[in-house]
Amino acid sequence: MTTPLDFDAAAVADAMADAARAAIMPHFRALDDIENKQPDGAFDPVTIADRAAEQAMRDVLAECRPNDAIHGEEFGQQDGTTGWTWVIDPIDGTRAFVAGLPTWTTLIGLVDPAGDAIFGVIDQPVLNERYLGGPDGTRLRTETGETTLRVSHCEDLREAVISTTDPFIMTPPEQGAWTHLRHTARIVRYGLDAYAYARLAGGTIDLVAETGLAPYDAAALIPVIRGAGGLACDWRGNPAKPGGQLVCSASQGILDQALISLRRSAV
Repeated sequence: MTTPLDFDAAAVADAMADAARAAIMPHFRALDDIENKQPDGAFDPVTIADRAAEQAMRDVLAECRPNDAIHGEEFGQQDGTTGWTWVIDPIDGTRAFVAGLPTWTTLIGLVDPAGDAIFGVIDQPVLNERYLGGPDGTRLRTETGETTLRVSHCEDLREAVISTTDPFIMTPPEQGAWTHLRHTARIVRYGLDAYAYARLAGGTIDLVAETGLAPYDAAALIPVIRGAGGLACDWRGNPAKPGGQLVCSASQGILDQALISLRRSAV
């Protein structure tokens, strides 16, 4: 059972997102150095902006919610005593950030004591778009104000716009499932990272399927999608938990069609 929020999570997340923006934006398209987290393996970039933004968000939590736990991509886990955990990815889509593309986002998820993600923020500073989702719905904040978001009305995968970040990181069985989806859907887009989920909430993408997600990749996404009326589950069709295989859809009709293929490579 989802634990009800007993504090203003949106206010805390807003302060965190503002701090992350301030730390990141001076480095966008102005990087002097890009490090590799895995020098003995595939290139996995990290920048000064990633680390500065996560530290800035942790500083906000130290002031506003000092007893909550934190799970961040750059600095790991910090225990808490309240049962609430902030799961943060300072720059989701660091490759896009390095390439100077405005599709990276800052992700802030709040996970309850049962492990359910119940509030999330997807923030895209270059476009000045902040997606906030939780039990009371999902809204998009821009320089012109706030708009309540709803997913699209699409019910048929054959009419759908679908997305995954990179099919080449999938296992062969997962690639097979994705190939069926992309041959069925009307439009397929790649390389959007978490921004694809933001646009699913905004009604312009109808399904996103990904695999191998860490908790900090997914915790913010699930509440944003559900708050906009969408569905979030694993590839077996079970309610999504942060991480692993994730599929989000605008409708039950599209989800049911997609799961016919996805279940074959579910883990």
